[in-house]
Amino acid sequence: MSAATQKKKSIDLRLLGRIFAFTAPYRSTLYLAAVLAIVLAGLSPLRPWLIKLSVDKYVAGHMLEGLIRISIIQFGLLLVESLLRFWFTYRANWLGQTVVNDMRNTVFKKILHQNIGWYDRTPIGALTTRTINDIEAINDIFSEGIISIVADILTIISIITVMLLTDWRLTLVCLSTFPLLILATWWFKEEVNKSFQRVRNAVSALNAFVQEHLTGMYIVQAFAAQDRELGKFNNINKEHRDANIKGIFAYSVFFPLVEIILALALGLLVWYGASRILHAGTTPGDIIAFVMYLNLLFRPLRMMADKFNVLQMGIIAADRVFTVLDSTENLQDNGSLKADDIKGEIQFKDVYFRYKPETPVLRGVSFHLPAGRTMAVVGHTGAGKTSLISILSRLYEIESGHIIIDGKDLKEYDIYSLRQRIGVVLQDVFLFSGSVADNITLRNPAISRTQVEQACQILGIHDFITRLPGGYDFQVMERGSTLSQGQRQLLSFARALLANPAILILDEATSSVDSETEQLIQKAIDTLISGRTSIVIAHRLSTIRKADEIIVMDKGTIIERGNHDALIAAQGEYHSLYTAVEKSKEKEVL
Repeated sequence: MSAATQKKKSIDLRLLGRIFAFTAPYRSTLYLAAVLAIVLAGLSPLRPWLIKLSVDKYVAGHMLEGLIRISIIQFGLLLVESLLRFWFTYRANWLGQTVVNDMRNTVFKKILHQNIGWYDRTPIGALTTRTINDIEAINDIFSEGIISIVADILTIISIITVMLLTDWRLTLVCLSTFPLLILATWWFKEEVNKSFQRVRNAVSALNAFVQEHLTGMYIVQAFAAQDRELGKFNNINKEHRDANIKGIFAYSVFFPLVEIILALALGLLVWYGASRILHAGTTPGDIIAFVMYLNLLFRPLRMMADKFNVLQMGIIAADRVFTVLDSTENLQDNGSLKADDIKGEIQFKDVYFRYKPETPVLRGVSFHLPAGRTMAVVGHTGAGKTSLISILSRLYEIESGHIIIDGKDLKEYDIYSLRQRIGVVLQDVFLFSGSVADNITLRNPAISRTQVEQACQILGIHDFITRLPGGYDFQVMERGSTLSQGQRQLLSFARALLANPAILILDEATSSVDSETEQLIQKAIDTLISGRTSIVIAHRLSTIRKADEIIVMDKGTIIERGNHDALIAAQGEYHSLYTAVEKSKEKEVL
């Protein structure tokens, strides 16, 4: 056995152990399934043995009363065996579904608590596959995998043992075809295993491709790229089809081959058994019982290879799932200080930050923003403006330096408590499927409809919402596609106000909208920043002029700072940006 194979098997056993660790709260069900498997294995050879007894003793001896009695026993045994098999199947599947439920919750919890940087490198479609398809494959380990395999192995051992005890010569003749069955099973297992892996990879690729293109459908259609993207999808889909067809071919060959091997075994049984009957070495009841034994023996053997493949694919799926669970890029919530009463004083001290090791984004940024004041941040694209507010919310961790809030280092705060005190309004507003009210409250049951309406009235957007069909119950489609950009923006302001943050971040929170919506947005901004520590990134000139301080960023550093009048008088970068906007005669963002 190669080192690679040994490594693969050890990893499989390790993963299997990790999967069964999820059964710890349900060990009683696991033990019950094990006991039922043993009992069913012991019961399997009883019915053929009782039929042998019926033929050799009661039929041959013309003992009608005994035949009736043993027939009743056989019926009772069949009923008991059927009930036990039902309970075994039900409990094994119940265990699988319960473990899958727990595991899916664990995986989704892990995903929810990952750093944002992790999502930058992980395809959403792949995560969807891990959370749904791969975990569902793990369920098969319980319903069709290890528990079922163990039960089948015990049944096979039990039947072969009884066959050997009944007539070892006849047993060896019947089992002489087993080498053919083993070869066929090995070939089938390898072929289907390869097919399953190709199918699983193709499913993951399909999920990722469809997820990405449904999200970016506007771009696909805007650039008339439908045919080109359809071609790409067709290639991935073709790989999925070919992988399935290869598996279908293996199934189409294997099962008829098993039937031929079984027929060959039965033929040898009849030939050798008949000759033994002639010499009084075997009874007719033995032949009948051995026919039943062979059928009982081949039934699990037919499915054994398939079950091993299901088990292997479940372990491969588990490997992918545990890769997500083992990720160390989770949120570093190492602080314990609650941020409930922070006032919002912010200080950056020589902060360095980079997304990738080779690309610095912020280089030695330092500033002080007193509580309740507003600071505007302007600069060209790529200057580091958005990165500035991302690290303030600890969406990303800084490389060096310190971020101080109310005199305490950012890392001393409990991250969840801190984020509840920081309100964020982004340019690209994400809305979930559901009502307007649900999107404002984010389905927080602690926020009443009255509070929602009061917040919207304060912002001046209550009338806009009530004009929608259904008002606050208007159903917003995925990503807010039934609302305009300006309308989505207004809902995000209400969402931020209800959070009652001490620190407010407005990142590119306005865009080209109609004049009525523009007035609503401006009023909402003025209301939101009033009395709060606010960092405003690239807003309209009217908002920037009102800022207590403006910092101008370029290539990750602060190159200018001051209020609007002082920066205009300095004739520097801010003056150039401002002049460019004025000349264009548009109220666009800086």
